[in-house]
Amino acid sequence: PPRAMWALRALCLAGLGAVLGGGSADQCSWRGSGLSQEAGSVEQLSLHCAEGSLEWLYPTGALRLRLAPRLPPTSANLEGRSPQHVTACVKPSGTFRGAQLYLEREGMLELLLPEAPRPRVHCFSWLPQEKVALFLQATPHPDISRRIAAFRYELRGDWLARPALPPATIATEGVCRPCNDTEILMAICTSDFVIRGSIRSVSNDAELQESIIGVSASRIHRQKFPLFQAGGRPAGSIRTPLRCGVKPGPGTFLFTGWLHFGEAWLSCAPRYRDFQRIYEGARRSHQNPCEFPAD
Repeated sequence: PPRAMWALRALCLAGLGAVLGGGSADQCSWRGSGLSQEAGSVEQLSLHCAEGSLEWLYPTGALRLRLAPRLPPTSANLEGRSPQHVTACVKPSGTFRGAQLYLEREGMLELLLPEAPRPRVHCFSWLPQEKVALFLQATPHPDISRRIAAFRYELRGDWLARPALPPATIATEGVCRPCNDTEILMAICTSDFVIRGSIRSVSNDAELQESIIGVSASRIHRQKFPLFQAGGRPAGSIRTPLRCGVKPGPGTFLFTGWLHFGEAWLSCAPRYRDFQRIYEGARRSHQNPCEFPAD
């Protein structure tokens, strides 16, 4: 396509030194303006965090963002292995305008976000030895004064066997099936949150293709972020793809999962009595990957 060819030509310009520094950055985020760039130039960026943001005001030319995260420990580290792949997710702002975002993989470009995309999360994975980058190309407009291309990103190493990813991603095969015993045991060790509680409500968002599970927590075993607020009986919400068909029902569950862009996403949620049986069996055979208070 013509736009992809333009992007590749711009990428070649970057290799010839057509690079400008026109923004402010730390190790996690970057904010800059296209007004400081020359037409046809490509600014090279490199961010080194597992999450952050990019905000490009008045886009002109192009940006190339190298993905080089220092990843936190994952399930792979528990087994003494190096991550087999890396997964990244990007979420455009609701006012994303003036550019298109491509995934550059081994010199090939794949469109991730068109101009004015819907504010949904998009995810992709790659092997550690692959060379990948995000390539943000400005789209020509007579008036760029009202255009800002901004998005947030998250990167992680190996997900569990059942990745807790939003429904608009490329890696949701089998996400609705129940977790097996091994997946449950790994989930309690590595998840961002482990909450014992009950389902108090389920609401569906047809536009985002998400179900929001209202959870009343009887015990917060772990939460890396304050998802469940205290006060009486803590309550919070957890998301899952709409196609999973979650229904409210009685009983106590052990909810586990990951945080994506400030929202909790479900991974495994066994009934608590089933989890107790699985964990006790693994403990007796010394196959539990971590200690857990299964009272």
